[in-house]
Amino acid sequence: MALETWLIKVKTAISNGLDVVRTTTNEKMAKKSNVGVLAFEIAGLMSKLLQLWQSLSDKNIVRLRHESIALEGVHKIVSNDNAFLLGLACAEMVENLSLIAKSVARFAKRCDDSGLRCFDRLFEEFANLGCDPQSWVLSWKEMEAKQKKMNRYVTLTATLRKEMDELSEIEHGLSKLLQCSDHESAIKEKKIIDLQQKVFWQKQEVKYLKESSLWSRNFDMATTLLARSIFTVLARIKLVFGIGQGCPASLPRSLSISAAVYPSDQNSSACNFVSRPLNMSKHDGKRDLDLTEGFSESNSKLLKPPPTTLGAVALSLHYANLIIVMEKMIRSPQLVGVDARDDLYAMLPTSIRVSLRARLRGVGFSATDPVLAGEWKDALGRILGWLSPLAHNMIKWQSDRSFEQQNLMPKTKVLLLQTLYFANQVKTEAAITELLVGLNYIWRFEREMNAKALLECSNFNGFLNLQTTSG
Repeated sequence: MALETWLIKVKTAISNGLDVVRTTTNEKMAKKSNVGVLAFEIAGLMSKLLQLWQSLSDKNIVRLRHESIALEGVHKIVSNDNAFLLGLACAEMVENLSLIAKSVARFAKRCDDSGLRCFDRLFEEFANLGCDPQSWVLSWKEMEAKQKKMNRYVTLTATLRKEMDELSEIEHGLSKLLQCSDHESAIKEKKIIDLQQKVFWQKQEVKYLKESSLWSRNFDMATTLLARSIFTVLARIKLVFGIGQGCPASLPRSLSISAAVYPSDQNSSACNFVSRPLNMSKHDGKRDLDLTEGFSESNSKLLKPPPTTLGAVALSLHYANLIIVMEKMIRSPQLVGVDARDDLYAMLPTSIRVSLRARLRGVGFSATDPVLAGEWKDALGRILGWLSPLAHNMIKWQSDRSFEQQNLMPKTKVLLLQTLYFANQVKTEAAITELLVGLNYIWRFEREMNAKALLECSNFNGFLNLQTTSG
């Protein structure tokens, strides 16, 4: 009996030990499969996807057609070919989506689902051929539901980051207080107790947010949500811009005839892509799919600036800053000092300096004609009216890229075609030169008027002094 009892105890102990090992292993596997700290990067990807999806709404597509590509400055120094401009808008959206897809492909490698692990290949096949074997493209109604879900995750994950930062600050303050040699021990003890309570409640808040946000979701769940949204956004892009080989049946809602960039003659309730080429032709605006290159590669090529543009010579951002500086000077020429004028001249590249010298050659040093000064102000106002928006857009676009690097939502929705990136270098430099010539005249006019006023004031004061002395 004693032997049997001993054997039963050993068997029970072994069984309990195995249960503990299984539980520990399962907990580790569950912990390993959760995205954890990568939740912040995933939330950033969701933010970008949501912005892309919103930019493809009927309202925003109408705005793209009738406002974004219709900017006066765009038509003057970028292109007046609307089909080409729409091609640039489409290419930028596809490029942004492709960058998101590349990031998602990294997370997909950690998934248990074999289909998700092949996300990069499936995305390429869908982009090039329209194949969707996993049926990842969502219906409009499903995508709207996913949009709300992603918005909630983005908000919760952003709040989690904020609360974690706050917890870190409180813990740091508590650590400093514990190390502090304070003689008033009673006050110190109360502060320590208060901070310990704050740490406790803050940890509870962080724990709750971790459980409800992306932090505690596994890679399969997060990647599935991203993958299906990416496929749906790409399907929407193809629908809006009339590209592709037929719309998947799971995206039944189409744009109205008034909203579509390339409306088809088919029933607007049926989702059929209009077959258009991928490379925008300056003659017919059509697009064709070059299967030898691939969908993403062809769009990337379209975004490469021609050699005649500011983007090709890496001057778009510099000229944007230059134009903004001149805009401020033109608005208040009387406040511009000699040093500021010299600093502006130092910003000019050689090509503009040469053209400026040629334009100023033979111009006299006198600037006393108020009528001519008024005409120059009107002319400069007209130039800035169409050139300045592109310069400011260039700064905003560049700023958005910096925000994206921090996985934050971009502040604006500026397209590259609305900036100076694709602007013709010769035309832009001619406009800048004209601004400089006009600024030179009104700056000298203001200085001469000020000098004249000071002289008259001085003479008047002298006259008063003379009258006083005579009296």
